[in-house]
Amino acid sequence: MADEAVETPEENSAGSPGEVFRAFLKLGLMSFGGPIAHLGYFRAELVERRRWIDDAGYADLVALCQFLPGPASSQLGFALGLIRGGGFLGGLAAWAGFTLPSAILLAALALLSSYVGMSALSGGVIGGILHGLKLVAVAVVAQAVWGMARTLAPDQPRAGIALSAIVMVTLAAGSFGQVAAIAMGAIAGLVLCRDETPAETPAPGHLPVPLSRRTGAILLVVFALLLVLPPFFKAASPYIGVFDSFYRSGALVFGGGHVVLPLLQAEVVTTGWVLPSQFLAGYGLAQAVPGPLFTFAAWLGAVMAPPAGGVTGAAVALVAVFLPGLLLVTGMLPFWGALRGQPLAQAAMRGANAAVVGILGAALYTPVFTGAVLRPMDFAAAVTGFLLLTVWKVPPLAVVVVLAVLGPFLTGLY
Repeated sequence: MADEAVETPEENSAGSPGEVFRAFLKLGLMSFGGPIAHLGYFRAELVERRRWIDDAGYADLVALCQFLPGPASSQLGFALGLIRGGGFLGGLAAWAGFTLPSAILLAALALLSSYVGMSALSGGVIGGILHGLKLVAVAVVAQAVWGMARTLAPDQPRAGIALSAIVMVTLAAGSFGQVAAIAMGAIAGLVLCRDETPAETPAPGHLPVPLSRRTGAILLVVFALLLVLPPFFKAASPYIGVFDSFYRSGALVFGGGHVVLPLLQAEVVTTGWVLPSQFLAGYGLAQAVPGPLFTFAAWLGAVMAPPAGGVTGAAVALVAVFLPGLLLVTGMLPFWGALRGQPLAQAAMRGANAAVVGILGAALYTPVFTGAVLRPMDFAAAVTGFLLLTVWKVPPLAVVVVLAVLGPFLTGLY
């Protein structure tokens, strides 16, 4: 009888931020496998088991989060928490429960590496493990490029957009080239992708959004102001520069969490805040923890060179990289029902998503491949990880363990 009580439908009961936090803390501790897997975890726990929302409403929220830039699974969780918890406290509870487990762990490991020194970690068994984690990044990003190319660039027009994006980000390195590539993709999508028949979508479900359109509009204005104003105040504090870089990266991510890799690399590695070895090691570690991949920002913020870095740097980077996506999804919720059916919006997003494939493909070569594959056996190990993920469908955590164990042996063969 106790089990039956747990499974009692909750859609008619009053929600609370505490209830939301407990549900998402469980998800934050168990949700391995990336954003698509997270959507499956959310549906099983919140639609089927807890019955916070019906399938039609859930599908409508997923469509909104896929439409917007930002971390889709975290945006979905924030929206579900906001609706279930009756407002912003519910959304913040969902974000905290889902995000903090992996963020705290990555920040703690980053602080440990900073205390010991990356040079001290570059040799021996620990150095070998970190090298293995860099190879994990090669396998995981290659899997992301492969999967996204099949779904987001499946035809000649979108494959051409992806190829053009590779050329653009190669010729214009840094965030400017990436933004230009996404803009090019959206414009090309309006021209080349308008004739595609939209996929069948369920009728919009009932979404009891506890926000007015006026509040939504204010949040969208705040999103734009935080994108424009921080560069003018960088001289006041190094952490304003950190906030600006991570906020801009979070605001420009289309197509999933892995796309943040080239954006963050342009912001923190090319500026000298983080060493390439630190960047790739942290990205590899981020594959070993549950929850959103964006918590990689906590590692980067913690290992940054002075005067930024440390606990404050981790907190600023973590909040900044998530904030634009959360502002956008919250601001758009009151308007989404009318916008989602517009053919022009769908065509622009098809083109932008195809450009994302090209951006990620360029990042797969540098910094990921060039920074990790140093010898033939490294290449063999990275390909093994890729095949384990794509052909044998091995869980990402298992691939992390396998390559981390192989790392010391690979460095011994150098």
